[in-house]
Amino acid sequence: MTSKRLFGLIAAASLIMPATGMAQSLNYDFNSINQDLAKEGLMIQSIEWITSEDSEQVGRTVFFTNRGNKQLSAHYVPGDPRRGGFSDITYIVDMVDGATAGGLTAVDTQGAIDNAMATWDEVTCSAIPVTNLGGLNVDLGYIQASLGYGGVFGWAADLTHAGWLPAGFFDAIAPNGSNFILGVTFTLIWTDSGVPTDIDNNGRDDVAFREIYYNDNFQWAVDGGGVDIETVALHEAGHGLSQGHFGSASRTKNGKVHFSPRAVMNATYSGIQRDIRKTDNGGHCSNWASWPNN
Repeated sequence: MTSKRLFGLIAAASLIMPATGMAQSLNYDFNSINQDLAKEGLMIQSIEWITSEDSEQVGRTVFFTNRGNKQLSAHYVPGDPRRGGFSDITYIVDMVDGATAGGLTAVDTQGAIDNAMATWDEVTCSAIPVTNLGGLNVDLGYIQASLGYGGVFGWAADLTHAGWLPAGFFDAIAPNGSNFILGVTFTLIWTDSGVPTDIDNNGRDDVAFREIYYNDNFQWAVDGGGVDIETVALHEAGHGLSQGHFGSASRTKNGKVHFSPRAVMNATYSGIQRDIRKTDNGGHCSNWASWPNN
């Protein structure tokens, strides 16, 4: 199945060197990457990250195009010929960067990611479906390639879980980001002469592909004793399926973070949460209930 569905990898582009400027409180000038992506008819549209509970930081979304709302302003197009003409949403797992510094194997992490993807696929309002292309022994990741952390200048699925990367990758995203970013999702959209496309006229930019990265500066776990992979993968996969952050957070007198309401799509990690909550379900259904007749 994998060989039939893999998108062709884009030919390598020139490596982007770090710029001295900053874009929207980011450490790295991602606008410089967008200048190069424009040659391929692509653009980074948004970057979203979830933070650790004890970091005193709150996850955020940085938009490179702004349509004036808090919903994710980009979505996949059913049957998009630029994505191979398919109406399912494919995902793949990078096995090269799949192991963690704390001792989990790529098989361990892939299992947790697959569980998270299956949870979204089981939401009853949705008829996407989500198609698992499995694990690939290729160092995937357009963004990590652009930042000099391996990867390739191309993609293999609609949604790539691109693995566990070192601290420097997350410090490039935000000042000291390696100390508080658990996972991050990059949304890349199609452009025409540098302008985002909307070929289905739904008022949202057309998603080309998304990439998810996990921070290897943390202790990860699949069964307690660290940051729960399935929980974070469930959150980031929510972004991968076009859902934004939801809910507000406040810190109580005893130092605990309180969420209103608690949801998978809260911007800060608060322990194991592997079940879709009511608000998560509502957000997912608002994106997918009519698929593929958007």
